[in-house]
Amino acid sequence: MRSMHHTVTELAIMWFLSSVSMIFLGRDFYINAYKQAIHKSANMDTLVALSTGVAYLFSLFNTLFPTFFTDKGLESHVYFESVSVIIAFILLGRTLEERAKSSTNSAIKKLIGLTPKNATIIDRELLKTKEIDTIYNNLESSALTITIEDIIIGDYIIAKPGERIAVDGKVLFGTSYIDESMLSGESEPIKKSKGSLVYAGTINSNGVLIYRGEKIGEETKLAQIIKLVELAQSSKSPSQKLADKIAAVFVPIVLSIAIITFIVWSILGGENSLTHAILALVTVLVIACPCALGLATPTAVMVGIGIGAEKGILIKDAQSLENAEKINVVALDKTGTLTYGEPQVTDISKKMRSDELYTLYIIEQLSQHPIAKSIVKYCGEQIKDFNNEICLIKESYVNIAGKGIICKVSKENKDVEYLVGNKELLLDNDIKIDKESEEAIEKFTSRAKSFTIFAEKNSKRIVAILAISDKIKENSREAVEKLKEAGIEVVILSGDNNKNTTFIGKECGIEKIIAPILPHEKEKIIREYQKENKVVAMIGDGINDSAALARADVGIAMGSGSDIAIESASMTIISSDLRKIATAINLSKKSV
Repeated sequence: MRSMHHTVTELAIMWFLSSVSMIFLGRDFYINAYKQAIHKSANMDTLVALSTGVAYLFSLFNTLFPTFFTDKGLESHVYFESVSVIIAFILLGRTLEERAKSSTNSAIKKLIGLTPKNATIIDRELLKTKEIDTIYNNLESSALTITIEDIIIGDYIIAKPGERIAVDGKVLFGTSYIDESMLSGESEPIKKSKGSLVYAGTINSNGVLIYRGEKIGEETKLAQIIKLVELAQSSKSPSQKLADKIAAVFVPIVLSIAIITFIVWSILGGENSLTHAILALVTVLVIACPCALGLATPTAVMVGIGIGAEKGILIKDAQSLENAEKINVVALDKTGTLTYGEPQVTDISKKMRSDELYTLYIIEQLSQHPIAKSIVKYCGEQIKDFNNEICLIKESYVNIAGKGIICKVSKENKDVEYLVGNKELLLDNDIKIDKESEEAIEKFTSRAKSFTIFAEKNSKRIVAILAISDKIKENSREAVEKLKEAGIEVVILSGDNNKNTTFIGKECGIEKIIAPILPHEKEKIIREYQKENKVVAMIGDGINDSAALARADVGIAMGSGSDIAIESASMTIISSDLRKIATAINLSKKSV
């Protein structure tokens, strides 16, 4: 009679497949178990190696000597399939964990990719013989292209429109707007002129700048963010599975029970006592095989991740799925997380006629100011059915730095001058701001909104005042209320100024505001919470959030955010709906 009534062919196939599983897939378990034994310790590897090893040897013995137990009235079981299944499922769990770790390297690579490979500098020898003013007027013949590694402190570097800043430095000549969202998280570009500081990896939006390199290599702010992400990711210990926690006690207990069982059966087993004792010893060890432990974790992970994906939450690893239910502090970025992340026209002091909307539309289309895009979008939406060209830019279009635009328009065969800008521009052109307009400006300012005044110079009339701000998402307040109802502390960590952040926090029902802060300060605050034994979730969308996302116990990125933030986080909310945070916490509770 063959073992468990298997045919010779079936036993041979099972023997071969389990041998392949052990030698090629499971060999690390046996190597690590041996190393643990040398140091007189035990872990999950010990448990797997011991159980699968005994199951394999016992099955092999019963295959080669099928009548040894049957002749004594006992069944000769084989456990080849258990060997393969245990190894496969535990390796599956580890594969899921490794996939999460590999995303760390991807995030760091993308951060490094923000630094340009080459930079354009002014010829160092030329600077010794000519004045910088002379060189500035003839940049093309004075410029040299070098690799980023060849830049030295003191180099005069040229940043053209659309280029990334090569190193940290100070502007010497030119005026432009730079997108610093990777540092501050703010979508609105920052105006830069002589004396302004610029940072590696940020993007020059329009004018040409010459800046002096002051910090290079690992001293730049971008390099510091990369270092923080690396440290945060490497400091995060792998999620310790149940078997690892109990293995140090469980393995010695199992061995002790097996030995005691062997001794008892040897003494009290009667006829064939030694055979009974061997069978009992092997049975205890095989039963101790961590099938449930090896199977439960990867299965729970797969089910939890699958349900999360159905609900629009991408979960990268078992650890974040496990930690989410323990969250007691949620740190939120402001821009792009609580808000939409781009300036929009939110209010208007007076309703404009179609011809006025169209006039403002064509004037702002020619502007390079970052806010102009939001005004163009707003006007375009209002006049989408208005196709007649009722006005044309005539000959005058003057951009006054820091104030706005004066533009002459040909309108119904008349020349009309319009102003688009701030209060100073109007006062310079003898246009008084009436009481109604003053009240509108005060109202917009109190709500932390910027504003643009549109006026007609000929009649000295204010046409309208447009308020521009980053709109709060409709579901932000509801999401915050759900978290607070669950007893979770909610705090805003933002690179924006305190006034804007406080207003957004008040609107969303958040009392604790920390702003303005830099990326490394966000990461530091997360660490301080963790020192108080708090389980912290960081929710963000920008490059400036990447270090904090990596440091947090659970990092949650917005699906609309940067690739680097998504790579650094352990979860991603595809729809950017903050209500999904509560959903993720509930999913974690059920999975655990």
